[in-house]
Amino acid sequence: MFRYGDEHGEQFKDQLLGFKLPAEQLQFTGLPEETLQDLREDAGKAGVVIAHGERAVGFFILHTGEGISNFYQDYEGAVLLRAFLMDCASQGRGFAKAAMALLPDFVRRHYPEARQMVLAVNERNTAASQLYLRAGFQDHGLRRSGSKGTQLILQYGLSSGSVGDLGDG
Repeated sequence: MFRYGDEHGEQFKDQLLGFKLPAEQLQFTGLPEETLQDLREDAGKAGVVIAHGERAVGFFILHTGEGISNFYQDYEGAVLLRAFLMDCASQGRGFAKAAMALLPDFVRRHYPEARQMVLAVNERNTAASQLYLRAGFQDHGLRRSGSKGTQLILQYGLSSGSVGDLGDG
């Protein structure tokens, strides 16, 4: 995984712009062509490229600061995972699971002040919520109303290390 804009991340721009998703997934996330602009407009957002060799296979945004308060009120010390997606051609090959396994250490390295990661996932997006729960995110019953319906707010505490494992799920 590389931060987009770092020496390695920018080389994947053309690949990211070519990402495709099935319609049923597009309702839950934005493609990189839509989210890359956000990175230039908000200093609290950092893009992360999930790469397999020389190929970009996925992308997501890590968001910090007051800008995440509409997702999570206890935003100080929190990193919000947003717009997580795997390119259609790379789905079903274990890349998302591998990225989720690497994510806690990646966040600890780049955001040493972070105490937790949080994310919002649509309750109808069961594939994504199962991935996040298997990766150690926990559902403490927090919900928010999103533009596409109710979202679960999942949390992952960083101070104690992993709070779950990926299992064979």
